[in-house]
Amino acid sequence: MFNKVLIATSVSEIIQALEFLDGQLILIDKPYGWPSFDVVKKIRYNICQKLQIKKIKVGHAGTLDPLATGLLIIATGKFTKMVDELMGLEKGYSGTIKLGATTPSYDLETEVDQEFKTDDLTPDKILLAAKTLTGELDQIPPIFSAKKVDGKRAYKLARAGKEVELKSRKVQVKTFETKNSNIPDVTFNITCSKGTYIRSLARDLGLELDNGGHLTALRRESIGHFSVHAALAPNSFIDILRAL
Repeated sequence: MFNKVLIATSVSEIIQALEFLDGQLILIDKPYGWPSFDVVKKIRYNICQKLQIKKIKVGHAGTLDPLATGLLIIATGKFTKMVDELMGLEKGYSGTIKLGATTPSYDLETEVDQEFKTDDLTPDKILLAAKTLTGELDQIPPIFSAKKVDGKRAYKLARAGKEVELKSRKVQVKTFETKNSNIPDVTFNITCSKGTYIRSLARDLGLELDNGGHLTALRRESIGHFSVHAALAPNSFIDILRAL
């Protein structure tokens, strides 16, 4: 059904598609450091300003952590009803994992808490370890995540120093390809199902190697057949919108 949807990624398409109330999908390349909610908020505000309306439904099809970049699908108007279906599509990611060290958040949000020697790591060992993390997995989300525990966000409890225990859940990792030209830094490409935490895969890769690992860079390349290569930076979209 999505091939019938107008995607606003160019000036001409935005000019044709000011019917945001009827519904539209906007492909955004989320910058580093921006919470996904802030992107939605900024897009909503500028659409309301352009159309001189007080409110409009705007949502996104899958949160990206502030430290991640890449594809964020923004839905407006009636197309917000598609969000659940979009979130269920397969996702593609690229990024970097640093072996030899762990952090409580499994990424750069928190400081390194343990270090390991990496002298015995080889590209072949890393490749084999990554292959064991494909298929259907029982994955435990990071405690520094938006998962709820007794009605409260896990990351808020973790930041307050409280003990957090999250249940594992089934996820599907279709591919986990690694390039190991600069060990302990490992670049990767992953395709996976909805709900997969790449930070947890970084942690688990370290565990498979009897070592440590945490995520140092993450970029969402695709959601289903939608690609980040067709996306606009938030400010670029807003500049075009204002100029119409």
